[in-house]
Amino acid sequence: MKPIAYYSTNNKSEVVDFETALLNGMASNYGLYMLAREDIPKLAQQEILGMNHLSYAQIAFKILNPFLGSEIPSQKLEALLNDVYSNEKIPTRVQRITGDTHILWLTQGPTYSFKDYAARFFGRALNYFLGERWLKRTVVVATSGDTGGAVADALYGLDNVDMVVFFPKGSISEGQRRQMTTLGGNVYAFEVNGDFDVCQALAKNLLGDKLFAKELFNDEERLTSANSISVGRLLPQTVYPFFAYSRIAENSEPIIASIPSGNFGDMLGTVIAKEMGLPMSLILCGVNENTEFPDFLKTGEYVVRASKKSPSSAMIVSHPSNLARLIDFYGGHMFDKRDPASQKVIREGVIDVMPDLESMRKDIVSMGVNNPEHYRTMKEVYDRFGIMLDPHGAVGWRILEDFLGGAHKKLAVVYETADPGKFPDDVQKATGIIPELPEGMKRQAELKERMYSVESEPEQTPAGMKLSDAQIKEAKSKIRDIFLNSRENSK
Repeated sequence: MKPIAYYSTNNKSEVVDFETALLNGMASNYGLYMLAREDIPKLAQQEILGMNHLSYAQIAFKILNPFLGSEIPSQKLEALLNDVYSNEKIPTRVQRITGDTHILWLTQGPTYSFKDYAARFFGRALNYFLGERWLKRTVVVATSGDTGGAVADALYGLDNVDMVVFFPKGSISEGQRRQMTTLGGNVYAFEVNGDFDVCQALAKNLLGDKLFAKELFNDEERLTSANSISVGRLLPQTVYPFFAYSRIAENSEPIIASIPSGNFGDMLGTVIAKEMGLPMSLILCGVNENTEFPDFLKTGEYVVRASKKSPSSAMIVSHPSNLARLIDFYGGHMFDKRDPASQKVIREGVIDVMPDLESMRKDIVSMGVNNPEHYRTMKEVYDRFGIMLDPHGAVGWRILEDFLGGAHKKLAVVYETADPGKFPDDVQKATGIIPELPEGMKRQAELKERMYSVESEPEQTPAGMKLSDAQIKEAKSKIRDIFLNSRENSK
């Protein structure tokens, strides 16, 4: 089996295998690793229809082995996936709600978020390759909510990995914060003065700074990513729709997938699943009031604006990282323009080669859901069906219902991406009921936190907050102190 080639979206002459892409995190010229559309493995319809009796781990092996079989021996990959997706650790179910509409519950993993699925695979795959090479990596992550906790849990205690995670001050719930700050050990959580886009820009800046990595670790490749930036987070998200399809479809009937989307990893994974042969009539991409992508599909112009707060906090993203990959998939090119001297982003989301918009519009419909509609949807679904959604799942439900005109007569699945207990204030505001806190979060509520801060002010621009030089300097100084002290203590 020949290894699949991964290239930089900003430098297609850089071609690497999956292992290298995983270890590097970010590709050259601040690009993202991507695979060519024609290189995406295809599955026969008979094989897809035969998945109805398989477990999630077994389906994951069917999907991921064609991508990875040349780099991880099949028996080892199978064992790795059985560990990652054991039903005891991360049970998955699909529930019919009304008519032909279903919910895919991706909410019962260790941190009660769909991010557990990609993070657990990423962590164990990374640890596997590092162990084979006798290497160490420091994972740098930005989070708008659930990513940080999921990756922290997945990496906590691994011998070959440390983690630095940035989260926006005041924009995530206490429960989400505690999933990062109560672990200690090899997990270092930073509260950043700014929004998610500032955190993401800070993570990208560090990942692209080879001199800093060389200075601190004597290894310019030491820093890697576990954000949606990482191809190791992208590939496992192709499994969701295959599992949903295996539980609800018969005779190659196509489905609609309705996906609440922030950094677009779950949506792009579904696009790849469709390309692999999964019968899918349409992908609905739901966003909140940050409507840059649906506006782009309508107008053909991509304009990044200041991010707007929303009950779906993990989706407060005005410039999704995976959009560059999606644009690449449809034959275009998007990049962030940078200052040549400082390498700071001075203009986000520049499209110098337009994608095939007609094809994109045929495959994907994107809609925004305003803040009041989040609450109205949570209340309606609870009152009608006794189903409690979190604010993100409410976005997925709302856009499907609006698209179908209220008639649930087409085979469809909504991704529910977080346990409602992670958002008690929003759920109570919508339904009048305080959801029960998941057991693991109850335990974390009593634990001591370890947290660092980037207190410097971001730049204030007409387009919103931007990462400042002072924030970069402060973050590097504190990271340097952490690892130098850790080194001294280990002597």
